[in-house]
Amino acid sequence: MSNKFVEALTPEELEAVTKLKEALPDILQEAYGSTDVFTLWNVPLDSESTDPRLVVLLVKFIRARDLSMPAARKMLIDTLKWRKEFNADNLLNETFDESVFSPIGFIHGKDKQNRLVCYNFYGDLDQDKVFADVDTFVRWRVQLMEKCVQEIDLINVDAMIQVHDYKGASMFGRTTNAKQATKQTINIMKDNYPEFLAIKFFVNVPWWGSKIFALIRPMLPEATIRKFVVCANDDLLPTLEKTIDRSQLPKVYVGDSFKAGSVTAAIHAARDQQKSDDAAKPAVTAAAVTPAAEPATTKQTEQDASKVVNDVPKAIDDVSEANEVTPPNQAEESAFNAADDAQKAIESTGNDNKAETATVSA
Repeated sequence: MSNKFVEALTPEELEAVTKLKEALPDILQEAYGSTDVFTLWNVPLDSESTDPRLVVLLVKFIRARDLSMPAARKMLIDTLKWRKEFNADNLLNETFDESVFSPIGFIHGKDKQNRLVCYNFYGDLDQDKVFADVDTFVRWRVQLMEKCVQEIDLINVDAMIQVHDYKGASMFGRTTNAKQATKQTINIMKDNYPEFLAIKFFVNVPWWGSKIFALIRPMLPEATIRKFVVCANDDLLPTLEKTIDRSQLPKVYVGDSFKAGSVTAAIHAARDQQKSDDAAKPAVTAAAVTPAAEPATTKQTEQDASKVVNDVPKAIDDVSEANEVTPPNQAEESAFNAADDAQKAIESTGNDNKAETATVSA
């Protein structure tokens, strides 16, 4: 049986796959205490198998570890151990509150190469609900990834597309639970789901996000940069349409005509309501402002934020270890870390300004 992904492997990759395949009985013994064949993502880990899907699956671990056979072997063992501890094979049978989670992450349509597309929304979140229980969020997010992998047959497609939407996201106010859930999720993805990402689109990225990505981009390996597409707001739709046909895009990106009751309808409704609420707020008159304790203007706040973001060293420190490829998820976490550092610095500046104002007023 021919397989286009197997045919595209280099001699070095084929050699590494052969060695990893031969080691499967020992790998299973170490991971499970038995050499009984285990099925991973619908593919039996059988050293005697002639199924080309096994080759495509194993090379993912090899590529994720820069063609190092020992490192790939360890990653596969660790993944199998984690799946047992996390009870990952039963995740698809678990249920979660759709009213909380469906609007922030879902699978919709295919790209022009028939790869599924998974959408994640990071703005306008009710953090108290979404991250109320860290373990619940993490299990829901990993379940979403498991649903994606189930659609990757390793015959016609071997990867997926992700769209991360930051419309309404703020660099301020990530709760402790949100930070913890984000960190756990990213670590799980980079350690246990190797090379399943073809392209990650970043859309509706705020001004501060663009600055952070510009900061860390020079530190990223070319292999990671190739998977990142940061869409300028003016070119969002044309950029997406290069990879995803318009008919396959959620209505949130192709106009205001959408099916009532759909997930994207809920997102639209929430954002429209927010606009209405903002418009209904009474205007602040000059008389309502106290000159002696006037807060920093929005422009000044943005200038302070820009300065801090451009000076954040932690983003660079977190991006990569020497001689290691930075996974896209890890690079994204570095951006989150940079935003957190910027937030702390700006808050510190604000406290200093308050103290100075108090001194002058006294």
